[in-house]
Amino acid sequence: MKKIIKIFLGIVVAIIVVLGGYLIYLFASYDRLPDNQTLNPDNHHNQTLEINKTYRAMTHNIGYGAYPPSYSFFMDGGKYSRAYDKKTVNENMRGIVETTKELSPTFAFYQEVDQDGDRSQHVDEVAFLRQQLPDYNSLYGQNYDSSYLFYPFTDPIGQAKSGLVTMSQAKITSSKRYSLPIETNFNKFFDLDRAFTVSRIPVKGGKEFIAINTHLSAFTKDRSIQAAQLKKIFDVMESEYKKENYVMVAGDYNHDVLGNSPEVFGTSKKRETWTHPFPKEELPEGFHLPTGQLAEEKKPSARALNEPYKKGQTYTTLIDGFLISDNINVKAVHIKDMQFKYSDHNPVYLDFNFK
Repeated sequence: MKKIIKIFLGIVVAIIVVLGGYLIYLFASYDRLPDNQTLNPDNHHNQTLEINKTYRAMTHNIGYGAYPPSYSFFMDGGKYSRAYDKKTVNENMRGIVETTKELSPTFAFYQEVDQDGDRSQHVDEVAFLRQQLPDYNSLYGQNYDSSYLFYPFTDPIGQAKSGLVTMSQAKITSSKRYSLPIETNFNKFFDLDRAFTVSRIPVKGGKEFIAINTHLSAFTKDRSIQAAQLKKIFDVMESEYKKENYVMVAGDYNHDVLGNSPEVFGTSKKRETWTHPFPKEELPEGFHLPTGQLAEEKKPSARALNEPYKKGQTYTTLIDGFLISDNINVKAVHIKDMQFKYSDHNPVYLDFNFK
């Protein structure tokens, strides 16, 4: 009996030591990138933007190439933590590139692009986009380089280095990365770091097009964090608009862009951490969130990952889009309904011109 007790206590002590060591590793290795970081755009083309010429912008959260329609994600109550295999990631990335080519945007804003990661089977998606879309200048802004997350225990999501990619047919003269406020408790290891990038693109006549790419927090239960993230972006938008620049913010807001998506898509009225209505009333003066006929077209931009996608059954919503300054004329905004073939998000695209 004493021997059994000793073995049991030994196992308990070993578990405590391992867990304690892992927690020390998590906190010791955690490090946020500096705020207000200068980035280096990769330019190969020198096109300059013009007034009154029609351009197209596209925003697409590509879900690090891991989410075909059959996929469900553990943090949404689903099954998996990593992409099935490298072949799946490459197939999804090829589909994302082909979709981009079909839409032929002047500017493409991508979120959740892994440079390296266990969850994305170590496919360098930043290099993939650059190689497959050579007609664009590009910018990569890192969101985070996470520690190894040993969860779920049976198939850990692991480590990931991921961020935002902005592609432009016009020359990007300079860019910066700004850190967003995040939770400081243990949740920071799961919702990970957040940021936005600001790219400056000249427009004939002396003004600049300020192209902002962002991906806001999804799983924080502290709504003050989401509010603080929006305020920081709003402050930059307002500052640039006062300089008479043209400002566009593209991305995944993890907020209901329509405000009434449950009614539009016939889904549960229960609000998730990532589906609260976007606070349009708090936008700085001179800005709006264009929705056009999106409610009437009833095409979602995102789906829940608690189960494989089933049209008419899976929870869908609209959380991606654009914030636009009033000196930009919006001609149309639409969702490209891909039936979530390559990602848990469908791309949103917008046609516009500078006034």
